[in-house]
Amino acid sequence: MQQDLSPIQLTFLGGAGTVTGSKIHIKTAKHQILIDCGLFQGLKQLRLLNWQKPALKLEDLDAIILTHGHLDHCGYLPVLVKNSYDGPIYATEPSRDITRIILTDSARIQMEDAEEANRGGYSIHHPAKPLYDLDDVARTMPLFETHNYGEWVIINEDIKFCFRNSGHILGSAIVELKCQGRTFIFSGDIGQRQPLLMDPPVRLRDADYVIMESTYGDRLHSDVSPYTELAEVVNHTYDKGGVLVIPSFAVERAQELLLLLNTLKEDKSIPPIPVYLDTPMGIDVSDLYLHYHEWHNLTRAECETMMRNVHIIRKFEHTQHVLDTHGPKIVIAGSGMVTGGRVLYYLERLLGDARNTVLLVGFQAPGTRGSLLSSGTDELKIHGAYYKVRAEVRQISTMSAHGDRDDLLWWLQNFKQAPLQVFLNHGEAQASEVLRMEIKDKLKFPVTIAQMGETYYL
Repeated sequence: MQQDLSPIQLTFLGGAGTVTGSKIHIKTAKHQILIDCGLFQGLKQLRLLNWQKPALKLEDLDAIILTHGHLDHCGYLPVLVKNSYDGPIYATEPSRDITRIILTDSARIQMEDAEEANRGGYSIHHPAKPLYDLDDVARTMPLFETHNYGEWVIINEDIKFCFRNSGHILGSAIVELKCQGRTFIFSGDIGQRQPLLMDPPVRLRDADYVIMESTYGDRLHSDVSPYTELAEVVNHTYDKGGVLVIPSFAVERAQELLLLLNTLKEDKSIPPIPVYLDTPMGIDVSDLYLHYHEWHNLTRAECETMMRNVHIIRKFEHTQHVLDTHGPKIVIAGSGMVTGGRVLYYLERLLGDARNTVLLVGFQAPGTRGSLLSSGTDELKIHGAYYKVRAEVRQISTMSAHGDRDDLLWWLQNFKQAPLQVFLNHGEAQASEVLRMEIKDKLKFPVTIAQMGETYYL
């Protein structure tokens, strides 16, 4: 009996033309699934999309497959649950646990921001409300169904899938999906060829369609060691007598920083400066590295070293104590793109002093405070007020959890023959266009840049 090869519809509901809000909708004649369910961040016109009615008939959605637990890939899940989605959410076990941490923190920040906006009267909404709250997160988590790398999962008669290691963060996955006899590869976010904490991404051989991220499609990471770059910034700030503030993503980046700083101290490459980890999420995720030791390349001893000689700040009232402590120090605080979290309170106090340094260590989406700092803004709006930026702002890219242009080409060129189509998503316009030309010219693969809201019939 010949298999039905009716058109499969592929629609990008987010993560197209931008690096946030990743959502890919796959629809057959009988079934529908979603790959990732991310929150839009950054520019206001993107953030407003979070508040629109979901562009799906949730009662027709069979399943959601999650590539990993970053907010831009999982942060919209409670909105769907709030709007009656009650189907399975497939993920690896570490991704589920990271998602719980990320969503809990996201809900808490939204609730606190709404409360503060109502107190300060600087919201146009009366009253300001969070997009979702902790109760919505609590209803989301029981829907998770976890699977290991290499384990095939049958969703229905049309669709089955398998997770493969993407080398991005703990538990992150490429999704290999079979649908009506055709093979789809969804890259999720792809790590560097030689990640600091993760095993390298798995390269696959066969695909009819490849949906691939392009975050750093127009850039090459520095080949300078992250140890060297970080030591230079630490020593420079120490010599100025200032405070080094590092806005950090809670997942992987905070753990990399702790490992690097402890190693540099042990090698006496930097002075014995006190290090404060003021991100409850980062602390909880660090504990997961010990629990899921088979999902990364660190030994148990290295995981324990990561947390050595670090001042752990869990309670917000202790943040004030750190701020009031005089002398040089290093503060690692969330969030990585300065969109919220504890780092804002440090910046309110420290931005105005030229002795201090703000070190950006990851991708900064347009419209975020991190992007503004990176581009040299002279003032920053925080909690409704403006603060002069006199502190030195530095940025290093060697610690990125995303592969650069050459890493992405290295991953893609392993396919033994050209896919029928490569779709580039999760990238700003320039990054996607540069990578498109590289793929077209060097690999001769048919490639197109995914457009937001457009449906492709395959």
